[in-house]
Amino acid sequence: MSGQIHQRHWPGDPDRPALALHCMLGSAGYWGPIATRLKGRVDLSGFDMPGHGRSDAWHPGPDSPDYHTTVTRIAASYIQRPLDLIGHSMGATVALRIAVAAPDAVRSLTLIEPVLFAAAPHPAQSALDAEMLTHLNDGREAEAARLFLSVWGHYGYDEMPHPIQKQMRDLIPLVTRTNDALNHDSANILRDGGLEAIDAPVLMISGAQSPPVISDIAEALAARLPDVGRATVPDAAHMLPITHPAAVAELIALNLDRA
Repeated sequence: MSGQIHQRHWPGDPDRPALALHCMLGSAGYWGPIATRLKGRVDLSGFDMPGHGRSDAWHPGPDSPDYHTTVTRIAASYIQRPLDLIGHSMGATVALRIAVAAPDAVRSLTLIEPVLFAAAPHPAQSALDAEMLTHLNDGREAEAARLFLSVWGHYGYDEMPHPIQKQMRDLIPLVTRTNDALNHDSANILRDGGLEAIDAPVLMISGAQSPPVISDIAEALAARLPDVGRATVPDAAHMLPITHPAAVAELIALNLDRA
C-alpha cells in the first residue's frame, strides 16, 4: 500500500495541465521555484512519492507492485487529458515510462537527467550499486546514504542536519528497490518501437558537471526519439532543478513553446 500521498499544486492556465515528478530522496516541493518562474503558463501539479516529503511510508504487501510501478500508477492517476510532463532523475524515468505506454496522453515531455541506466550501462554506476547494496545488507544505512549523495546529491550526507540525515537513512533502501526498473528495464521502457512512438516534443536537460553516465543515457535515448532536443546547463550537476531553477525553468518554457 502507498498510504496517503501528499499533493502539490501551483495554479496556472487551466487549459494547460502539467505534472512534475521529483527525484529519489527529494520531494515535489523543489518544483516551487520553477513553477514561480513559469509564471502560470501551466497549471502544475506534483506529489511526494511514497516515503518522501509529507507522503506516508511505502509498505508493500506480498502482491503489491514494485516501487517504480507504484509511482507510475500514482502519476498516471493525474492524467485526465493530454498534459505537459516533466520529470527529474527517477521521476524522469517514470515520465518516460508513461510516454511510452500512452503517447497520446503527453503534450510535451521534459526529461531532466533520466537515470535509466539500462539505456547505457556504465561500470562506475554498476560499482556504485554493488557497494551500496553491500552497505545496506550489512546494516550500514548511513554509509549507503553517504555514498549515494556523494554522486547524486547536492549536499553531502555529513553537511546535513541530523533530522535530515535520519530521513536519508530511512529512505536509502528505496534506491535499491528501483534497481530492476532502472538497471534492468523491468518496465520494458526500451522495448522496440516504444520510444519511437512518442510524437510529442521531448527536451532532455543535463548538468555539465553530472556523472558521465548521464550524457551516455541522454545520447542513447535521443537517438531513438523522433522529436528531441538536448540542453546542457553549465556549472550544474545532477540536482540542477534545485541549484539552477531559473535555467531549468527557461528550458522547460522553450519545450512548452514547441508543443
